[in-house]
Amino acid sequence: MMSASSDFIPVNVAVLTVSDTRTEETDTSGQLLVESVTAAGHALADKKISLDDVYQIRAIVSAWIASSAVEAILITGGTGFSGRDTTPEAVEPLFDKYIEGFGEVFRQISYSEIGTSTIQSRAVGGLANNTVIFCMPGSTNACRTAWNGIIQQQLDSTHRPCNFVKLITGHRTDVEACETRG
Repeated sequence: MMSASSDFIPVNVAVLTVSDTRTEETDTSGQLLVESVTAAGHALADKKISLDDVYQIRAIVSAWIASSAVEAILITGGTGFSGRDTTPEAVEPLFDKYIEGFGEVFRQISYSEIGTSTIQSRAVGGLANNTVIFCMPGSTNACRTAWNGIIQQQLDSTHRPCNFVKLITGHRTDVEACETRG
């Protein structure tokens, strides 16, 4: 019999696509994330598309951070270097803590796929009000890379030695144990 600590705990996930051009019909990146979230056994709490505008992004993400119905937020788009790419500027002020390793590992995995072009990704992650937030590039392949290489495991309560599920769902035992491993 499995112990309660190894049981899968579904997470309530919201997906935000940041784009000045995408619609529900053309949002392949957001749709990939929605399909990945639900296929992994999690619940889709909400899905939205926002213009690449700091204040619109921040308003949506702030509402989700404040909601007890959202435990994780996946944001696709707006992480490049063009003048309209503002996702990091919108969400970083909301972070209580940064997940520095997310951007680092994303770029490491992405390097094997796209080479040095990965340095143009400003993928970031953080925690805000016990909500985990992952911001990734807007391409469908980048979302697949982030989900398969990092996010899926970190939203899986059975992933060892560490995952974010116990922290964001209020069960801190494994997170505290992970901190001692450094």
